[in-house]
Amino acid sequence: MKILLINGSPHRRGCVYTALEEIAKTLEGENIDTEILQIGREPVTGCIACNYCQSHGRCVQDKDSVNRVIEKLDTWDGLIFGSPVYYGGPNGQITSFMDRLFYAAGNRMAGKIGAAVVSCRRGGATAAFDRMNKYFLMNRMIVPGSQYWNQIHGLTREDALKDKEGLQTMRTLARQTAWILKCLDAGKKASVPQPLQEPWIPTHFIQNT
Repeated sequence: MKILLINGSPHRRGCVYTALEEIAKTLEGENIDTEILQIGREPVTGCIACNYCQSHGRCVQDKDSVNRVIEKLDTWDGLIFGSPVYYGGPNGQITSFMDRLFYAAGNRMAGKIGAAVVSCRRGGATAAFDRMNKYFLMNRMIVPGSQYWNQIHGLTREDALKDKEGLQTMRTLARQTAWILKCLDAGKKASVPQPLQEPWIPTHFIQNT
C-alpha cells in the first residue's frame, strides 16, 4: 500500500512540508509506503477546457507533473494534497494541478483515499480546506477524518514544529488513513465488490430534438 503526498507550497521544506512529513512518518510506521512530490515551484498552468483529456486520458499540457501523476495513478492507494493558504484559499499551483488532474483522471479516483492539509500563519485555513475536499467528494474517494481540521499554523518550519496540536492532527489523519487502507485490503481479500456506479446523467436542461 502506498500514499502519494503532494506539496503545493513554493517552500520545499516549509510549513506544508512539515505537516506532510509528519503524516508520512506516521504512515511509514504503519507499514504504508509514501512518496512526497514537490510541485510548488513548477509553473503549473490552469485547465484550458479543451477536453483533450476526455479522449486521451491525459492533459494536453505536458510541462509539469500532472501527466506524470496520471501515468502512475494506479500505483497509489491514496493521495494527500498540501497547500499554503493564500487569501483564504489554496494557492494557485495546487488548485491548477488538482483542476487538471481530477478532470483528466477523476474517474480513476473512486475508492482511493483523498485528503487535504493546509498551512496558514493565522486565518483562512478552513475555507482552503473545504475547497480542496470538494475534489475528493465529487469523485467517490474516501476522505479520512482526524481530530480537528487538517491545518497547521506558522510562518516558518520552526513555527510549525511548535504547533503540537497541528502535528498531532496530522498523525491522527495518518493513522485513520492507514486503518482505512487496511480495511479496504481486507475487503478485497474477502471479495467485497465495489459499489455499482450508474452512467452519468448530466443536467444541462437541453431539449432533445
